[in-house]
Order: sequence, then C-alpha cells, then structure tokens
Amino acid sequence: MLILVLNSGSSSLKFSVFDSERSDEPILQGELHGPALDCVDQVFTRVADLTLDAIGYRVVHPGPKLDRHQRITPEVLQALDAASGFAPLHDPEAVSIIRGGLARYPQLPHFACFDTIFHQTMPTEANTYPIPKSYRDAGVRRYGFHGLACESVVNQLQQTGVPKRLIIAHLGSGCSVTAVVEGRSIDTSMGLTPTGGVVMGTRPGDLDPDLILHLIRQVGGDVEKVEKDLNHASGLAALSGLPNDMKAIRKAAQAGNGDAVLALKVFTRSVRKSIGAYSWLMGGVDAIAFSGGIGEHDAASREEILVELAEQGIEIDSALNNAEQNGMRRVNAPGSNTGIFIVPAQEDLMIANHVKRMMIEETYDDDRRFC
Repeated sequence: MLILVLNSGSSSLKFSVFDSERSDEPILQGELHGPALDCVDQVFTRVADLTLDAIGYRVVHPGPKLDRHQRITPEVLQALDAASGFAPLHDPEAVSIIRGGLARYPQLPHFACFDTIFHQTMPTEANTYPIPKSYRDAGVRRYGFHGLACESVVNQLQQTGVPKRLIIAHLGSGCSVTAVVEGRSIDTSMGLTPTGGVVMGTRPGDLDPDLILHLIRQVGGDVEKVEKDLNHASGLAALSGLPNDMKAIRKAAQAGNGDAVLALKVFTRSVRKSIGAYSWLMGGVDAIAFSGGIGEHDAASREEILVELAEQGIEIDSALNNAEQNGMRRVNAPGSNTGIFIVPAQEDLMIANHVKRMMIEETYDDDRRFC
C-alpha cells in the first residue's frame, strides 16, 4: 500500500511516500519551499511514476466540528474552510494543498490528520477557558497542537517503556510543551490557536489578552496587521531583530549582540517555566523528551533549559548532549532522577499509519455491509 503524505508548514511542504506493508522508512521524501500550489505540483511530478493507494494530509486545526482523523469529503472541506481563522498561518495553505490533491488524484481516497486529536484526552478543566458560556459554546477552548509529533514521541519511547509522567518539549519554528501521563496528553501549552504557549520563532506565546486590544486601540494597528505581526513578526525574530533562525541568533549572542542574548533568555525562561509547571502538575516527572528542529539539533538550548533544574534531580550529561548523533537517544547524567531523551518527530509516519488504519476500517465496514 503506497501512501503519499503531504505535511504543510507555514512556509514549506514536506512530503513522504510510505510502503506501509514493508517498512516504517519512507521510500521517497523531500521538502519544498514556496507557494503551496506550486510546491504540491512539484511533488506530484516527483511521484508521477508511482501507483499511489491513498494520500494523507497534516492539518493543524480542524475547528470545533471535526474530532477525529477522517476521510476528506465535501462536508469536511467545508468545515476546514470555516476553521481557517483558528490557524491562519497553517490551515489556508493545507486546504489549498488538499484541493490540489483532490484535483490531481480524484480517484484516490484522501484523508486529513489533525494536530489536535492527541490532546482530546485532556480533562475538561485543562481545555476550558474561564470566559462566558456563549463563547465556549461557539468552540472557544484549548485544543493543543503538535499532536502528531507528540504521538510519534510516545510511540518511539515505547521501545524503552513509556515513562508514566512524561514532558514533551517540541521546539522548532513553532514550540509547545505537553504533559503526558501513561501515554495520554493531560495538558499542553498551546491553546485555541498555535500562537499561544511558550515563545516561538515568529510567534509570541502567551500574552495578556488586553495587550492585543491595546495594540489595536492605542498603538493604531488594525486587526489584520496585529494578526500578521503576532504570527509572522514576533517571538525570537522580534526580540533578536534577526531572521527566524536559532543558529543565527545563537551566533549573534556569542558575538555580544544584546538583543540576541535577551531573545535566548526569554525563550529559555518560557520553556523552563512550562516544564516546571507540568512537573508540579503531575507530581513529578519521569522523563523529558526534546523534539523539533531546535529540540533535536540545538544542544545549547537543551542545556540552558535544564541547567537550573539539576537540584531537582533533572540533570543533563553535557558530553552526551553535545555528541553528534542521529535518532532517538538518552542524554541524562547517570545520577539524574529524570530520563532526558532526544526523539526525532515522525509526523509523516504517524499520518501514514492513521491513513492505513482508516483504509482498513473502511474495507472492514464495506465487507460487513455485504455479510
């Protein structure tokens, strides 16, 4: 069964092809940058010689009406169009890519996999905002994101036995911290949209709600400008005055750039606060897993985030942390009470697995219909 996975980000499109009957490793993969429809056309050119069985898409925010990964129908597309305002940095691109896929391969089954589904296990007190009921009834609640990445981390840690109390720090252009108990999300830093939580590359994380009103009323920004600034021109990039690139920011900080130094301090403090809060919430933490571009590849960020936690029994081994290795690995010091792991996110594999499962379920349902 050949499954094409299209994983759209805010400015890129990753693609993978899996032979789901043979291996968890993709037989073809790549990443393209540029307008969504241009990218997806290039992908279809690259896979033109393959006989695909299905296509799976990563969609960041399904909105309040879609609560499971599912086959794409006209009704699902309509719901995604209505939900685009929840994730303006991601969803419009994803929906454009889906429409491009439907037009190119109308004969294939197409499936949407959502970044929020993993967090549906959060208790009500974790996903509820203290706002008027009329807003809550309209779907305004905490959804959480990076769910496919979190799910992949949990699956990989099963090789060593999933820790009972796990914190996942998914740090990349977008960043989130998630508390997991016995493999199930119980809380996460992102809320209604992927803009909140800890500090990110171009997004600010949590803000005083009235700050946005202040920007609109007093500083003279209109809604569209403020929305664009909060999604594209905030976070590490805004603090450092540099592009959204951790390597460039860290290099500038080492050269004495004060803005870059401040950006790193704000980022580190933000993530450490979230880890500390979830550790207390769970009554302790058995393991911390880092994933995402920064989480996997920036040893300095991992060490800076955890260095102040050594007295609490969370101790990273500097040599292991700085070793040039790929794949999942453990980097805590021998005496650490908490395991510290680097776990590559495998969102595309999770999508392929969900697509395979849904296709099998559909076949089973069709077979039962004729029994």
